[in-house]
Amino acid sequence: MKLGIVGLPNVGKSTLFNAITSAGADSANYPFCTIEPNIGVVEVPDKRLDFLTNMSNSGKTVPAVIEFFDIAGLVKGASKGEGLGNKFLSHIREVEAVVHVVRCFEDENVIHVETTVDPKRDIEIIELELILADLEVMSKRLDKLSKMVKNDKTLQLELELVQRIVEGLENEKQARYLSYTIEELKLLKTFNLITSKPVLYVANVDESYLSDPSGNEYVDIVKKHALQDNSEVIVICGKIEEEISMLEEDEKKEFLEEMGLAESGLDQLVRISYDLLGLISFFTTGPIESKAWTIVKGTKAPQAAGKIHSDIERGFIRAEVTKYDDVLNLGTMLAAKEKGLMRLEGKEYVMEDGDIVLFRFNV
Repeated sequence: MKLGIVGLPNVGKSTLFNAITSAGADSANYPFCTIEPNIGVVEVPDKRLDFLTNMSNSGKTVPAVIEFFDIAGLVKGASKGEGLGNKFLSHIREVEAVVHVVRCFEDENVIHVETTVDPKRDIEIIELELILADLEVMSKRLDKLSKMVKNDKTLQLELELVQRIVEGLENEKQARYLSYTIEELKLLKTFNLITSKPVLYVANVDESYLSDPSGNEYVDIVKKHALQDNSEVIVICGKIEEEISMLEEDEKKEFLEEMGLAESGLDQLVRISYDLLGLISFFTTGPIESKAWTIVKGTKAPQAAGKIHSDIERGFIRAEVTKYDDVLNLGTMLAAKEKGLMRLEGKEYVMEDGDIVLFRFNV
């Protein structure tokens, strides 16, 4: 899974990136500090996997991972080449979802590229630049298709779809707000439009918010916008998250308790991102390793097996499935099997979150 962290310069993107990846991306106090997108691979925290490792006495634990792209700050006019322009908009096209960081704190020591803190304006600037970037791409596609369709009528559906998207973008309507048929959705994926990607807003606050969450009108503005956008919001103090990322696991737990936080910003980000993209995890476990595998909700057993190896999908016979909660309650896979809780599933079985699976195959 790839997530792109975007926003205006100096809103806390690189600080957040440092916190969730411990990658040390430069977060100096000036615009365009990030010249190339920093890329960090983050392990997805999952207590279920820890339990399975201990249960199976596994030699290795392999968690699922998320790739975070810290993309340079966009500014007004980026789609026309202002700031660092289209170079960075192209990076956003590579991700599956957009994490839009919005500054929700005052600090005279941290320069704001627009001189004042205004979440509504900041969000609108970024959204308009993304719309304009997509409009440029789709307008070119429309011109090309209009010529090609004269000799190839099979392109008519695509032409009509592109026309509708262009009209929407011209009216500042993002591609994800339009309705599509199943066939159109297949085509839409090939366009790789930025505005078709789901968005998660991150309201970046200062430490004062943690002691008085009701006192930040900026966060309320972001939440209101996200509600209208049918998107999710998480509130994170980037500086605190950076401190948390440097602690050992025991210290981290103690620190979170002292701060009155139920989970870290990373845990929130991972959990909500999984929901945003419709993802779940299944597990394989044994003495060699316990591993988490990420799949899309609705994936059937053979395709899940293909995540492990294409040969397993090709030669799929059956899946031996045990629910994680059953194993947790009984202590071992063997105990769950003896209770008749291990099921044999065929090719039509739809995988569920937390399934512990052994795939049988023959090639």
